[in-house]
Amino acid sequence: MSAKDHPNNAPGVPMLYPPWFERWQIKYMNPVVKPIARYMPGAATITHRGRKSGKTYQTVVTPYRKGNLLTVALGHGKTDWVKNVLAAGEADVRFSRREVHITNPRILPAGSDGEGLPFLARLQLRRIAVFVADIA
Repeated sequence: MSAKDHPNNAPGVPMLYPPWFERWQIKYMNPVVKPIARYMPGAATITHRGRKSGKTYQTVVTPYRKGNLLTVALGHGKTDWVKNVLAAGEADVRFSRREVHITNPRILPAGSDGEGLPFLARLQLRRIAVFVADIA
């Protein structure tokens, strides 16, 4: 299956990484990184509830923060954690030393104007959609 036919590939939210890389990351990288993510600079764990199951999930992300704004580049497209947070309207993000609650989640499509976003998020917004949420 090509990235363009993948279910995570949505209009305005292109899947930049190939499907084989996503499968490899889910199977091998995530189990290694998840336990140590809170100690890694630049990584965080987002805790969210499943849309259908209601089960609590934790996903490792690379967030960028500016003031009360949290952003995450969506190189894998519109994944389950993004859909879950959008449906719930909130989630918790754990950084190395603190946890923040995010609200008002939204997606800025690739190529949008990223005024007010952190520099790295604006840079990636040229080709990748960006998840944006307010820190409560």
